Amino acid sequence: MNTDTEGGVLVPMLLYFALISLTAVGGGVLMLAPDIHRYAVDTHHWLTADQFVAAFAIAQAAPGPNVLYVTLVGLQVAGLTGAIGATIAVVMPTFFLTLLLVRFTPQRPAGRLSRAVKNGLAPISTGLLAGGGWVLARTADTGHAQVLLTVASVGVMMMTKLNPVWVIAIGAAIGVALQL
Repeated sequence: MNTDTEGGVLVPMLLYFALISLTAVGGGVLMLAPDIHRYAVDTHHWLTADQFVAAFAIAQAAPGPNVLYVTLVGLQVAGLTGAIGATIAVVMPTFFLTLLLVRFTPQRPAGRLSRAVKNGLAPISTGLLAGGGWVLARTADTGHAQVLLTVASVGVMMMTKLNPVWVIAIGAAIGVALQL
């Protein structure tokens, strides 16, 4: 845990998380990962790349919202206060934005503006998702066998309609069998 919360680490982290949460178009799971990784690992050195990937994996395995890896980052940076603050900072801005949009959305949800927003956000969401996957794979894939397993998993996902849970389970079983 970073003990520099008195020196101003907590407030900038919470403001950053609140602002970045508004870019989580289509869900915050992987969308926020590349930039939060850059911010927490590369810029501020609050976590190592391995700690970030571990926090992300734990959050994905735990029940509840998948964006909870931010809670683990906050915990590492500023203890319990950081964990609670980071979670609120990531969840509340999008909650209030959604509430505002629902309240003031025109009665015609299939109107031109709605279609334009959907068409504009699709490539952004795809790019953010790819960036998140790249950051996690770059950190977790430390050898040729891991890279090959990741590439094979992506190929299976792109070429089949196999449920991602099965791809993950099969990949995990192969990793255990090969002791990756």
